[in-house]
Parts: sequence; C-alpha cells; structure tokens
Amino acid sequence: MAKKRVFYTELCYVLALLIMAFAAAFTAKANFGMSMVVAPAYILHLKISEYLPFFSFGVAEYVFQALLLVVTVIIMKRFKWYYLFSFITAFLYGNLLDAAIFIISPLPQQSLLIRMVYFVLGTVLCSFSVALFFKTYISPEAYELIVKELSNKAKTDINRVKTIYDISSVVLSVALSFLFFGFGVFKGVGIGTVLCAVINGYLIGRFTKLLNRRFFFKDKFNLEKYFS
Repeated sequence: MAKKRVFYTELCYVLALLIMAFAAAFTAKANFGMSMVVAPAYILHLKISEYLPFFSFGVAEYVFQALLLVVTVIIMKRFKWYYLFSFITAFLYGNLLDAAIFIISPLPQQSLLIRMVYFVLGTVLCSFSVALFFKTYISPEAYELIVKELSNKAKTDINRVKTIYDISSVVLSVALSFLFFGFGVFKGVGIGTVLCAVINGYLIGRFTKLLNRRFFFKDKFNLEKYFS
C-alpha cells in the first residue's frame, strides 16, 4: 500500500473555495438549473441585477448567506462569534465566483453538447469541493452551518435536517422564480437541479473515500478551537 501524503486542512479550505467557485460558474453557464442550495441566491441575482447591475451572482451569494446567518441567530437565540467566519467564507467565495464567471465568460455556450460538458464539469467540481470542505475545521458557508446548528439544536440526525433544508430551498427557489418572472416560469431551477440532488451525495462520498486513501489530513496551524 502506497504511503499516504500529508494534506493540510487549511489548504483544503483554500482549494475548496476556489474549486467551488468554478463549479458554480460552469453550472450557471450550462443553464440547466443550479443546485438546490445556491438556486435562491442565483434567482435573486437574476432579478435584482435588472435594476442594480452590480448585484452579481457572487454578491447575491454572500448577501443571501448573511440573511441565513441572521435566521440562524434568531433560531438559536444567540450569536456565536465563529458565525462571523462563516460570512467571511461566503464573502471570499462570492468574490471568487464572480472572478470565475469572468474567466470562463469567453467560452462558447451555443452547443447543447458543450453545455452538457459544462454541467458535468460543474457537478463533479462541486462534489469534490464539498469533500474537501469536510476535511477542514474552518467555518463553512452558511448553507452548511445552518444545517449543523439546527441539527444540534433539535438533537436529530444531520442528514434528516439536510434533506429538509434542501427541499425547503427548492420550494423557495420555485416560489421566487414564479414571483419574479411569472407563474410557470422556472429560472435557475431545472433538470440540472434534480440531477444535482440525485447524484451529489454519491459523488461526495466517492471523492471522500478517494481522498482518505491518498492523504493523511493534518492541521498546519492549531486554530481549530476558534472555529467551534
């Protein structure tokens, strides 16, 4: 058996942010529907940017996640200072997302086959980035944080809470799409949303097993106590 290499968890965090940004950028360019997690922010971007051009997908992401953190504080009835780090993660991700969208903007989009390639690439990159996030102690985005906090408060299985959150996110996305663009109009939600919901969990599990086989994960800096 090959010796495992050291993979620092702080590096996992940086790579996860970068990869996730390009994952969302490629998924948006494919235009088959965003994942259920980011769809509400994407729909807000589509509508608000009609009036405020600076309200990019990246800006919508960290604004929406800030709202999620407010909801988390209300539900938990207390503010935990590491929630701030979750917003910092969202802010960094949002800016990287806008940069990624700019970088891939010259790529062609007309062909259905090319769009399918973008969707597959975005889905695979998204799953891999989540697997990397699982290996770091640094505060995740608000999407993951609210699920974790609600699970702890309710003292119930996190997967059950995640399922409820994902379903709620899809319902919210459809409601926002109908509200902003007319009943029966699906913006940001489509076949790609369904496919992501079906295969993301499987892909994340496969990437996690692959990472565990190849690497030994270790903290470079002893900062974990500040993120819990």
